[in-house]
Amino acid sequence: MTEHAWEHGTHLSPEERRAIGKAARKAVPRSSHAEWSPGPNRPDPVALIEGQDTDRLQWLVPVRRGRMSVSEFTFYRGAARVMATDLATTPDSGLTVQACGDAHLSNFGFYGSPERTLVFDINDFDETLPGPWEWDVKRLAASFMIAGRDRGFSDADNRKITAASVASYRQTMAQMAGTRTLNVWYAHMSMDELNNVFLSQGATKASKRAQKAAKKAKSKDSLQALRKLAERVDGQYRIKSDHPVLVPLRDLVDEAERGRILEGARKSFDEYRSTMRPDRQLLLDRFRPVDIAVKVVGVGSVGTRCYILLLEGRDEADPLFLQIKEATKSVLEEHLPASRWRNSGRRVVQGQRLMQSSSDVFLGWSRSVLGHEYYWRQLRDWKGSADIDSAGRKTLTRYAGVCGWTLARSHARSGDPIAISAYLGSGTVFDKAITEFSEKYADQNESDYAEFDGAIKDGTLVADTDG
Repeated sequence: MTEHAWEHGTHLSPEERRAIGKAARKAVPRSSHAEWSPGPNRPDPVALIEGQDTDRLQWLVPVRRGRMSVSEFTFYRGAARVMATDLATTPDSGLTVQACGDAHLSNFGFYGSPERTLVFDINDFDETLPGPWEWDVKRLAASFMIAGRDRGFSDADNRKITAASVASYRQTMAQMAGTRTLNVWYAHMSMDELNNVFLSQGATKASKRAQKAAKKAKSKDSLQALRKLAERVDGQYRIKSDHPVLVPLRDLVDEAERGRILEGARKSFDEYRSTMRPDRQLLLDRFRPVDIAVKVVGVGSVGTRCYILLLEGRDEADPLFLQIKEATKSVLEEHLPASRWRNSGRRVVQGQRLMQSSSDVFLGWSRSVLGHEYYWRQLRDWKGSADIDSAGRKTLTRYAGVCGWTLARSHARSGDPIAISAYLGSGTVFDKAITEFSEKYADQNESDYAEFDGAIKDGTLVADTDG
């Protein structure tokens, strides 16, 4: 070290980092990731899911059950806690990244970057926490196995689709290991680049579908939300009532209670503003709050406190919708060290900024007067997703590759791509192991779903299938 240099911890050479990965491979063989079987002390999956409902809005709990009961895949989407409990019993290399915690295929999609470019990335970080990279890979791979079964594809095709996600992850990590640090940080997938991937593979139909999805995503902004979610009342826009999925605050409580809630919301808004950069505080100050409502979102998140806030800029034709979503402890925190951030909303925001190539300018966090923690973001900012329900075998295989690339790039930003790549190697040993794991876990998911659905059908659990 020269007299002008200083250390921020140990700075290892590429050779030393590769050695760490290879040592991890010896300690935890890649083939060991194929292992999965429910142990004799495995917690009851339905009890794990129901245990999350204690502090949720009770009138929305049946809606959550109804959305999870649609299929094995929707159940899997809402069962992140179940899988986190199972993954805690599986082998891991000891190499840590900022994990998504819920990296199933429906948590990837399009959104608008601050530079007004449509990008594809991970878009859900409710469970993010530093943890084993393998957990995200297994959650993603198993989601493709389950989705393929849901689409009625053959076992052989489902194995190919699943393996494609893992192979793409491995190959991308090798690319990230061989490039400059800044190139890793700047790497992203724009809509144009995604389209070029499809065209290079001769997938003209997939390209047309992607362009259609992009056009639809760009139509989803605050103006579109205003048309869909609001109406004019006495010359002023107000959020519509569509119980139980969209309920304005004015419909929930009496006037005195509403006043107390609004005062708490104002304080929470001020705290949220303080978490933003000064330039973005200035931007936010050009809007004024107009109305607020409870809004049901997602599958597993249903029942957590989620609000949408309508604001106006220069006039009523200049709306901004913010989503205020409750952040609870990550399901990973039951098995890994707790987050360094005391506010779970901050945990989500910091994790999102670390994993995404670019993030919403309105990201922030707050805590309510009742102690609930939240993260804030735009409700609609060119957000879109792939149409998995109608995807064919080839399309789902290509989409698996795109998701594998995206997850590897996200992990490379916070983890050590050289060590992880050295662990993975250049062969297909890891791909085959994760594919085998995914088959076994898909079987377990079907069993868990049958137990959950049975409890609804026999009346043990009450579900609202219309929400």
